[in-house]
Amino acid sequence: MKLWNKYKVTSIPSLVFVDAATGKVVCRNGLLVVRDDPKGLEFPWGPKPFAEVVAGPLLRNNRQTADSSSLEGHYVGVYFSAHWCPPCRSLTRVLVESYRIIKESGHKFEIVFVSADRSEESFKQYFSEMPWLAVPYSDEARRSRLNRLYGIQGIPTLILLDADGHVITRQGRVEVLNDPECRLFPWHPRPVLELSEANAVQLHEGPCLVLFVDAEEEGELEPAKELIQPIAEKLMAKYKAKEEETPLLFFVAGESRTELYPTRCQCSPS
Repeated sequence: MKLWNKYKVTSIPSLVFVDAATGKVVCRNGLLVVRDDPKGLEFPWGPKPFAEVVAGPLLRNNRQTADSSSLEGHYVGVYFSAHWCPPCRSLTRVLVESYRIIKESGHKFEIVFVSADRSEESFKQYFSEMPWLAVPYSDEARRSRLNRLYGIQGIPTLILLDADGHVITRQGRVEVLNDPECRLFPWHPRPVLELSEANAVQLHEGPCLVLFVDAEEEGELEPAKELIQPIAEKLMAKYKAKEEETPLLFFVAGESRTELYPTRCQCSPS
């Protein structure tokens, strides 16, 4: 169970490649590696820069194209989704509005849709609802490489990148739902979160510490946050220095949140 939690395995079969010398994850989605590179020509399958993996033409829903180099200097959301997945369609409706708000606020921001649709016709229908860019459906190799790069195990998944292509958060879905006015964009990880219906799904993804507080009014959770924030910050800094994800998430929850039941609202992309 420690290994399942460490590597955030949510479905099987799952194959994770690790550098034995350092213990760092080389690739979370080894099954795609084996499928795409059966002869091991790209071994040791280490992570490549986003700009290299995404390189090539990208589509707009008006049938025009843009080169991936146009993403340079932008915050980028890499959006893994599919029309056949109900949670994906629900998130897309919210994300369209978030995209508009962020663009109108002056941020250099773009989203790249990586489809898991089962046909090009379905992809075209779904993409027609989106104002951002997409990897061409016909470019299955590039779509697969992006899935491998971020170890995608379920959809919808929204990965937020900074202007240098480094991951800010893998929890873009949660951030968009929790912050509909995008006031906290670009959603850098916070040491302590308030438990909500949107982020309760994270309780499934690994060890969590939840401090329940007898609080009903807004603002009454702040003392609880301040109590555990130094511990959370210290742990976050420790693992950031090792370029690893923090192994423990911290939440505070008031009385109105104690009946939340976290559900897995994700679909398998395969």
